[in-house]
Amino acid sequence: MTTPRTGRARRDTRETTIDASLGLDGTGQVDVQTGIGFLDHMLTAFALNARFDLTLRAEGDLHVSQHHTVEDTGIVLGQALADAVGDKAGIVRYGHALLPMDEALVRTVLDLSGRAYAHVDLPFQPPLGPVGFDYGLTSEFLWGLARSAHLTVHVDGLRGTRNHHLCEAAFKGLGRALGDATRPDPRLHGRPASTKGGFDG
Repeated sequence: MTTPRTGRARRDTRETTIDASLGLDGTGQVDVQTGIGFLDHMLTAFALNARFDLTLRAEGDLHVSQHHTVEDTGIVLGQALADAVGDKAGIVRYGHALLPMDEALVRTVLDLSGRAYAHVDLPFQPPLGPVGFDYGLTSEFLWGLARSAHLTVHVDGLRGTRNHHLCEAAFKGLGRALGDATRPDPRLHGRPASTKGGFDG
């Protein structure tokens, strides 16, 4: 029986305290509390579409702004992902999704390359925040995730006029793309999907 691939991460600063557990071979079971209702909703959509099991608790200085909590949640989730995939041997490595949500259409393409980069182009309309959720922080979340997971990700909003739909399509697409990228490929027989024989750190 194959051992389930799981990762844990924790971050303690004067701005946030965040603890996360991520299971790559799950069924989309989610238990998330960040203090930001919309972010909880996005993380739930992300994990369900990836079929990841995710438990995450975040306490942050929301009386200051949402920025630290959103960015640090991305960092901790990325650390848990990096812990779960390990040396990445035998996984597909690449993933992509073209995700519609009503009038919005978002393309997400990623590579678990070992190199951190995030391109985010989502045409959010003002006001971006702070009522409910600061949509402009979506790029901060993705950059935090990319840096700590050593992930290259490109997220482009091809069309859309409603911020909620654009953001949700981005998180769902990220989940679907990562679910594919982390999937074991039996044809690799445990080898890394890299012509170098490994991945950059």
